[in-house]
Amino acid sequence: MRIKVLIVEDDEAVLETLELMLKNEFDVIAVKTGVEAINAFEFAKPEVVLMDILLPEMDGAEATKEILKRSPDTVVIGITAYARRRGKDLINAGAKEVLEKPFGRKLLVETIKKYLRT
Repeated sequence: MRIKVLIVEDDEAVLETLELMLKNEFDVIAVKTGVEAINAFEFAKPEVVLMDILLPEMDGAEATKEILKRSPDTVVIGITAYARRRGKDLINAGAKEVLEKPFGRKLLVETIKKYLRT
């Protein structure tokens, strides 16, 4: 069974790019808001969540806290263009690490796989 990755990104172009980067190796679920992220998480139970920080309705740090409250073993990886300013918010919420946009497919896939090793 393939690993499920939930992508939470409000920029449509970035969201589509991330889906294309990952769809050959993972089952991808894509949403645009923090509230949608929590709902999609409850429904799909992904092993990995890629979380942007600046989102409508609920920011990525708050959504991360809510997801990890429900499932502490879920791997959350922050993805933001504001890593220096806001990356610590995601880390403090429980993200394993933060990737600064833009990043390439290789780094993204390697980062996801690093946390899936047992």
